[in-house]
Amino acid sequence: MTVPTTTADVSTPAPEQPGEPVDPALLRRTFGSFPSGVVAVCATIDGAPVGMAASSFVTVSLDPPLVAFCVQWTSTTWPRLQGAARLGISVLGAGHNVAARQLASRSRDRFAGLATTVTPDGALFVHDASAWFDCSLREVVPAGDHGIVLLDVRHSTVSPDVEPLVYHASTFRALQRHVA
Repeated sequence: MTVPTTTADVSTPAPEQPGEPVDPALLRRTFGSFPSGVVAVCATIDGAPVGMAASSFVTVSLDPPLVAFCVQWTSTTWPRLQGAARLGISVLGAGHNVAARQLASRSRDRFAGLATTVTPDGALFVHDASAWFDCSLREVVPAGDHGIVLLDVRHSTVSPDVEPLVYHASTFRALQRHVA
């Protein structure tokens, strides 16, 4: 049996060989080649809004309803959010690039100019998001320099007309419809 062969595209670099150490700068760029959505993870703590942005959000399970995101152990915001009774996860819309930067900032008011809604349980949501998930913490699983935060979904809302914000190659982008 003859197996057809193809010539590799010379613009695609050859993968590193097994056993070679991983270059952290190359790994960061490689991770960045995977587009992801951006969420705001927010709650009210002692009557004040607390929140952060995450680009590692993922749906996990329908039964039971679970979602997850990853957080760096060096985060100073996550320890405050971790004790909240409820967390509001807002899937940020294409018009939220400034909001995403604010929520990721360490030096400025993360909620300046943002319209938000707070539930009686303290989950905080950003307006004009493509979806909202009202969640409670199930568990945090250690994973290297991050924790995988697993959340129980208590309620959800979707706004199908709001296009999502996308994070790719360290830049915020909007989706473009593919014309067949």
